[in-house]
Amino acid sequence: MMQREETGVIAPDAGFTLLELLVVIAILGLLVAFVAPAALRQLGGARKTVAAQQVERLGSVLDLYKLDVGTYPTTEQGITALVSKPSDVDNWNGPYLKGEQSPKDPWNHPWLYTSPSERPGHDYDLCSPGPDGKGTGPAQGDAICNP
Repeated sequence: MMQREETGVIAPDAGFTLLELLVVIAILGLLVAFVAPAALRQLGGARKTVAAQQVERLGSVLDLYKLDVGTYPTTEQGITALVSKPSDVDNWNGPYLKGEQSPKDPWNHPWLYTSPSERPGHDYDLCSPGPDGKGTGPAQGDAICNP
């Protein structure tokens, strides 16, 4: 504790010792060492959850597109067809998404879209390539795809 003389001047022996400062720095270092990895794991898990939710949302938007146009966008048109009208499409009532550019996944990678689907029982494949950007489809790496 700091001690004041009656004149209001701080005594020269006031302040923290080097040992006290080192203890505080060590405690802060331990907190960072234990809390930071857990926080980063939570962030990674949150992005995967957001990607799965975006796949569902984009799936609903693709369904609206199909109701208007009659088919899902082709692989060549991609999900950009949800933002800007393809030249060979009638009855397009978009844009179906806000913004002027094709949406990106939570890791800022472009969505992978294939129509018709390569999987039986699906009309299209919509996938995020995942955190590393190397997933290329429904059965590849960390890809997060429509169910």
